[in-house]
Amino acid sequence: MPTTNNPQFTDQQSPASQLREMIRGYRTPFLINVAAKLGIADLLRDGPKSSEELAQAVEAQPRFLYRVLRALASQGIFAENEAGQFQLTPVAELLQTGIPGSLRATAIMSAGLYARSWGDLLYTLRTGKPSFDHVFGMGFWEYLDSNDEMGDYFNQSMTSRSGEEQGQVVDAYDFSGISKIVDVGGGQGSLIRAILQKHPHMHGTLFDLPEVVQGVYEIIEAEGLAERCEVVGGSFFDEVPSEGEAYFMQAVIHDWDDERSLSILKNCRRAIGNNGKLILVEAIIPSGNEPSPMKMGDINMMVLAGGLERTETEFRQLLDAAGFKLVNIIPIQPRSIIESVPV
Repeated sequence: MPTTNNPQFTDQQSPASQLREMIRGYRTPFLINVAAKLGIADLLRDGPKSSEELAQAVEAQPRFLYRVLRALASQGIFAENEAGQFQLTPVAELLQTGIPGSLRATAIMSAGLYARSWGDLLYTLRTGKPSFDHVFGMGFWEYLDSNDEMGDYFNQSMTSRSGEEQGQVVDAYDFSGISKIVDVGGGQGSLIRAILQKHPHMHGTLFDLPEVVQGVYEIIEAEGLAERCEVVGGSFFDEVPSEGEAYFMQAVIHDWDDERSLSILKNCRRAIGNNGKLILVEAIIPSGNEPSPMKMGDINMMVLAGGLERTETEFRQLLDAAGFKLVNIIPIQPRSIIESVPV
């Protein structure tokens, strides 16, 4: 799930100016959300257009749309030229659909489902329950399962975000002594496919819910990995496939509270051999007042699904309770590779 960056202030700003800027920080995400929903960046892909042209294409009021685009342009998202037309900027280009690293789906989710959940943060603080459930009348994952449009946006958002991170994982971790990996909760298999593509000696198993992995085998076959990659459907709360030498989980554990995370990890411990490895790709919350986008991301997990980002100490304690010992941490951005072994 996405995180929120901390604002950066200049030394000349007064405390009041800094606080006002933080208070007013809600405005820009909603402007971006509207532009993303309307597909403005896609309409500008072939060149500049006036607000009148854009308004006609998206069935909006021209003057109102102009004011929204002018405000966005003041933030570096789109730019107005001397002819009064709007055009893409490097930032606005990321709101296009169908491009590598697109953030359009993230923009739609962030000022939609996520913002509405943050708006009832007090409910979470008082009850210990995700405010999402209170706002939408059902759990986060249940909602995504029941709403195809938002489910698609969420999957697009996660895929966009994980692409760069997966490249870092493949480059940073030493896979040389591993012949078989199991990607637990691996979604569409982008991580395991990247690993197997780089390491032809390896075999792997992609494991996720049956409805999640449906259709993935065709992708694996098209990439020439069918003989080296098995696809298995199931729930990691019940059991995970056995006989893997290394068990990978990318951004899975942070979705769940300690009790449910421990259940997942214990199932991995039962499946893994005594000489196996467990590799988590997760954020590690820094100590003290050090700025970290993951400290805001932690609140996102709290209000959406009751999950959390963890400190190194919390990971050690959780892994220890599941029968693992944390032996190595490899920092990547924005997460870390956390390697553990059975004890």
